[in-house]
Amino acid sequence: MQILVTGGAGYIGSHACVALLEAGHTVTVVDNLCNSKMQTIDKIKQITKQDLAFYQKDVTDDAAVDAIFADHSFDGVIHFAGFKAVGESVEFPLKYYYNNTVSTMVLAKYCLKYGVKQFVFSSSATVYGENEVPFVETMGLLPTTNPYGETKVISEQILTDIAKANPGFAVSLLRYFNPVGAHESGLIGEDPNGIPNNLMPFITQVAKGKLEQLCIFGNDYPTADGTGVRDYIHVMDLAEGHVAALERLTAGVHVYNLGTGQGTSVLELVQAFQEVNGVRVPYKIVQRRPGDIAECYADASKAKAELGWIAKRGVREMCRDAWKYEWGQA
Repeated sequence: MQILVTGGAGYIGSHACVALLEAGHTVTVVDNLCNSKMQTIDKIKQITKQDLAFYQKDVTDDAAVDAIFADHSFDGVIHFAGFKAVGESVEFPLKYYYNNTVSTMVLAKYCLKYGVKQFVFSSSATVYGENEVPFVETMGLLPTTNPYGETKVISEQILTDIAKANPGFAVSLLRYFNPVGAHESGLIGEDPNGIPNNLMPFITQVAKGKLEQLCIFGNDYPTADGTGVRDYIHVMDLAEGHVAALERLTAGVHVYNLGTGQGTSVLELVQAFQEVNGVRVPYKIVQRRPGDIAECYADASKAKAELGWIAKRGVREMCRDAWKYEWGQA
């Protein structure tokens, strides 16, 4: 299939491009490079020994997206492009609502115009709000604790309504949990601009000496060690989940959790990283971040049953591959 991947130079998108190319699909990437690098596209080609088309465009740009669809005969879209920092979304809600929802509407508009019937959406476990764990797809969505999560809820609703109004339109809403790790080659991984918002690149940069110490946001949650519990999933498992969802996509709306089903606390992840890689990660406890919840982990049984997908890599592989990628960076 010919697949348009938005945000394909970003962390999750780049690994999905590798998985798609290795599964025999043709890939076109559109990315505005606001939080990614052009070198990542070259690394994807190096890993897969295959070519892909690339457009440096913003998917909120109506005319630009129209032109890209007109130049190709896409079979499907995987939509990763969007702002993703929970804390930043609390500070700049309008930025998040505009970028993350308008991009979804623009892409859906041109899918309908050009007859592209398969749409895989990069959603988030954040849509569950402060529900009971484990999170199950049949749960009602509660108000989320941050605008980032609300943009995912709104985008899910937009795509659901479009599918209802357009029989034959097929949507897969992938609610994934906390991606970490890197491609085993060490060539691509998570490389945020500035101080990281996500835990693993913060850990790797402290371990390497780029940053003085890790900030752990809160140790007074109602968890075993007081730190937040998350379902960390290897980014390549996540990427392979997108391929499985795309290849098995049928008309209508399908919702899947992509996670391991296991909760790991922040301190447990730090300890695992130190043990696996033989390095020290100094840390300090600071105030909780706005919008964070105590626990978040998946019931991933539906993806196993319907997509034949399970997360195969564990926390040790996540820590090993993230550190290998960090050591490859300047």
